[in-house]
Amino acid sequence: PFRLGGGSDDQHEQDEHAISVHAVHYNEKNAMRSYMTILAVLATTLAAAEKYDGPRPDKPDILFLKHASKLIPLEMGEMKEEGTKKDETTLAMSGATAPTRTPLAEPIFLFNSDRLDPMRLELYKIEIKNGRREIKFKKKGSNGPRPYKIMVNPLGAKLYRIDVNETLENGQYCFSPSGDNRVFCFEVF
Repeated sequence: PFRLGGGSDDQHEQDEHAISVHAVHYNEKNAMRSYMTILAVLATTLAAAEKYDGPRPDKPDILFLKHASKLIPLEMGEMKEEGTKKDETTLAMSGATAPTRTPLAEPIFLFNSDRLDPMRLELYKIEIKNGRREIKFKKKGSNGPRPYKIMVNPLGAKLYRIDVNETLENGQYCFSPSGDNRVFCFEVF
């Protein structure tokens, strides 16, 4: 029978066997590389967790801003749902500014988890209006606020380091667990 590329049936079978052996060998090499990469990441994470000897939060489920060897607790509060319009919801809390302030555009936070899962935390910029802090969420579409990129790294038994992976402009910010109105607020100046 005619085969694309010509050659006999025997030659074709040998070629298919060679291709399948090569594919298996290639897949084994890729699997091994992936496995080694995962092991390296795990080893690095475990080494970091064992080596961390810096300050530790003294209270669970509260975010702390890390400034050198000092930890500063973030303001805790709750956003209340206010004025709901047809296509947006406004959440607000009293006070124009958060008492916890940092000049760092990419701050670092520590978190000792007890009941709150740090993987659920999201970071938002909030606006100051009429002496209070607020954020507006659109009910439809993607024109609403988006959370900033953060990275949550385990440091040991229930201790996590949270890095902001975007440069923050001066302003008011809050962490909030996804689907929750609790907030942990700070200011970048």
